[in-house]
Amino acid sequence: MLKCASVYTCEIDDHVIALDEIKSQLDDKIKLLKNTVGVIMCNPEFIYGETVEYICAGLPFDVIGITTSSQSTNDEIGELTLTLFVMTSDDIQFVTGVTESLITDIYESAKKAYETASAGHSGLPQLLLVFPPFLLEQFSGDLLVEAWDRILPGVPQFGSLAIDDTATFSECSTIYNGKDSRDTMPFILCYGNIKPRFIIATLDEVSGISLRAEVTKAKDNIVYEINNIVTRDFFMESLGIPESMISIPLLIDSPSANNYDGIPVIREQSSVTAEGAGVFGGNIEVGSKLLLLKADDESILSTSLQGLMKLNNMEDVNGALIFSCVSRRIMLMGVNKSMAELQLVKDTVKPDIPFMMGGSGGEICPTSVRDGVAFNRNHEYSMVILVV
Repeated sequence: MLKCASVYTCEIDDHVIALDEIKSQLDDKIKLLKNTVGVIMCNPEFIYGETVEYICAGLPFDVIGITTSSQSTNDEIGELTLTLFVMTSDDIQFVTGVTESLITDIYESAKKAYETASAGHSGLPQLLLVFPPFLLEQFSGDLLVEAWDRILPGVPQFGSLAIDDTATFSECSTIYNGKDSRDTMPFILCYGNIKPRFIIATLDEVSGISLRAEVTKAKDNIVYEINNIVTRDFFMESLGIPESMISIPLLIDSPSANNYDGIPVIREQSSVTAEGAGVFGGNIEVGSKLLLLKADDESILSTSLQGLMKLNNMEDVNGALIFSCVSRRIMLMGVNKSMAELQLVKDTVKPDIPFMMGGSGGEICPTSVRDGVAFNRNHEYSMVILVV
């Protein structure tokens, strides 16, 4: 049996009140069973004020997560908010861990942390919840997924890269039992009677506009040239897109795109280097064809609604953890609808499904699970839902 609850606080200044609010809501909503874990999301202000550390120290279970820019729960939506999604069970074990810095070697850091956390547990976990830092100029979301696939072959991965409410995500952190970090990756290994399901809502490739563009120089998630033109110059000169409008969704047509089970592979430029190279959230191969996707409030909210209706139509749902790419909200902000997707989730999810939603810097979610093997992928400009 698995039980879930989502709780929140908007109290930053008074640690005691913040913890009391969290505990009071938990007492009203759920009775903790033998094994419990919490996933936390919050504005960085809760870290600077040491509220996160105080709350985590005051709870009788491990708490891990990330900073974000906005959240939605059954009871509240907001930007300056701390939310907590709690899972508790008698027949599921939640084992937490955290890596050392990922900057030197992602795989070795994750492998070492996994071996330490999983000591004493036989077999592979049924689910990995993972919360990486936002360090796209050092490594892409794809490399994170690939590292965990080597360590835990076939195990479903679900999670989000940390973000914040600054333009460059310069204040984002991961969180492990109250301690914040800019370059470590906390995670939860779920063993036992848990049967995760996944929903992905993303833009429709039908809305793609051909750019007659081909990636001619790239390495991992750094695209140096398109059509033999420096990436920054290609967007500015060929398309008239200034450097200030870098968050544009591109549909990637490449050999590896066939590995996404028919789900459109979308990549988004998150920044531009001093030399004019484009930094994307995921890897892009040389030879990839690029299509510009239509992203407006209608396309974003309609895809969100489709995903939420799939959630509502499922049976035996104990709870849901939802991540939505921050660029979806940035686009909605441009038409004065910054809270629209958050409100849509709160209004649409059935009241008896506890959920927590947060903005994401990169969505990690399987495209499918076939014959017990998860096909884990790194997504952008998408909403992903873990159903437990």
